[in-house]
Amino acid sequence: MPMKRIATGAALAAGALAATALAFAPTASAAVTPTSATITASCGLFGGGTATLTATQTSNTTATIELTSSAITTPLALSANSITSTLTMTNSTGANRVFSGTVNPAMAAGAAVDIGPLPGTVAVGDSLDFYQGSLKMVVFGITVTCTTSAAQSPGPFVFTTYTGS
Repeated sequence: MPMKRIATGAALAAGALAATALAFAPTASAAVTPTSATITASCGLFGGGTATLTATQTSNTTATIELTSSAITTPLALSANSITSTLTMTNSTGANRVFSGTVNPAMAAGAAVDIGPLPGTVAVGDSLDFYQGSLKMVVFGITVTCTTSAAQSPGPFVFTTYTGS
């Protein structure tokens, strides 16, 4: 009997240690801050107004950015993945960063614009802002360019060491 109690006690102790280690294990964290920012964009025939940029860092060298806006609308119905988009973000620590792709949901005429998430390359330490950058969308062979005259709020996307999964 005493051997069974010792084995049970050892198993409980091992389980408690494992649970404690798991509790203190590093968890996936947002390596980019802030994760969203607001801009006021002017987008030609798509109109203009407030838009939200959402950044997600996927590794130390890759990230995605999505632009959504209920103020910026599409004048025509568009099918999914029909807008070729190039988002150029200024980088206060080096070369501008470009996020591009053909990623959008289907949108009815007059619908809110939703572009991305667009993949791109980043580096630890990058500080990216839409100000003095642009979003170029090619729709039916027509290029629509969005720009802004002010920095994004609350500030630029700053990329740090990625520790996620």
